[in-house]
Amino acid sequence: MRSDYIFTSESVSEGHPDKVADQISDAVVDLFLSKDPEARVACETLTTTNMVVLAGEIRCKGVYENDQWAPGALDEIEQAVRDTVKRIGYEQSGFHWQTFNFSNNLHGQSAHIAMGVDESGNKDEGAGDQGIMFGYATDETPGLMPATLYYSHKILERMADDRHSGAAPFLEPDAKSQVTLQYENGVPVRATALVVSTQHSADLSNEAGQARLRDYVKGVFSEILPEGWLPGDDKIYVNPTGLFEIGGPDGDAGLTGRKIIVDTYGGAAPHGGGAFSGKDPTKVDRSAAYVARYLAKNVVAAGLAKRCTIQLSYAIGIAEPLSVYVDTHGTGTVDEAKLEAVLPKLVRLTPKGIREHLKLNKPIYQKSASYGHFGRQPDGDHFTWERTDLVDALKAAI
Repeated sequence: MRSDYIFTSESVSEGHPDKVADQISDAVVDLFLSKDPEARVACETLTTTNMVVLAGEIRCKGVYENDQWAPGALDEIEQAVRDTVKRIGYEQSGFHWQTFNFSNNLHGQSAHIAMGVDESGNKDEGAGDQGIMFGYATDETPGLMPATLYYSHKILERMADDRHSGAAPFLEPDAKSQVTLQYENGVPVRATALVVSTQHSADLSNEAGQARLRDYVKGVFSEILPEGWLPGDDKIYVNPTGLFEIGGPDGDAGLTGRKIIVDTYGGAAPHGGGAFSGKDPTKVDRSAAYVARYLAKNVVAAGLAKRCTIQLSYAIGIAEPLSVYVDTHGTGTVDEAKLEAVLPKLVRLTPKGIREHLKLNKPIYQKSASYGHFGRQPDGDHFTWERTDLVDALKAAI
């Protein structure tokens, strides 16, 4: 394991076109789960100039049954989509929450998939798909997340807060950040480069306006990063192209699931390849990735490692995981094989066991669809996979 290196992560704002798509897809998931906790949803979203398109497979009591939509269901879905775009803040000529063209192409779930996933008789609920899922935790930040991604998210969250509050009325919803940190002895000590590209109002499309924007962003960097971490001005990049007036889905098409590294660990840990947003919690792409993070975070929180990666694997229709793998990257105080034996005894790692332990069958997902699914503060039913309530049981079992 290297101890001295430079590493980079990026984040994107809630107004990035791909993130608009993610939030819309999760708004649909939340709507269906609010009607039926056992709803099945796989919703993909496309956003482009003045257009939002939904596609995917669903099943939901009281909303879509026997290949029929319930009265008013289609209008309710469209309203949820428009409300999401309104909350993000898009009221532009090229993308406006009131006027974009909307196309709903959701349809019934395959009966063959349902046969493999649903509980029946003596058969436990099976995984909604095959695949591998990873969880990761590191002690380099209070939330046990990689520092490069942690600060990338925080920069954009602060800018979004300022935009919504009116403190920075010149900001528009679309933005990206990138943070490069120097690590010494495995610990982040300073930033070597900082990047923000943010959509802005037309009155900043001149030299004076860009200077004002740069000063504002540098102020955000100063507030978010630890004291003494800022690099020299020549390593701070604000709108490197010069202007960013046209943005959001009008500037670039967005699709659900294209920001999976932003959603997870910023490249500091492996990703299994599956996106989270738009999927109900029977899909192990989502729920197993959440429980893998939960287990890794509790290992680090218990002081059993400074870094921990956990991999789970599943086969469609099969309940139990095919494998459980733990890697503490040479930082562990206990044998990884022992953790691999103990962790499945603390949480049953079947799709149903995960959903019940983390209370995932609730409309809790839209909040997770921007600024990362991990490293967030547990809040009631939200972000239950960020709790460290296994620490005592884990220590006792070890």
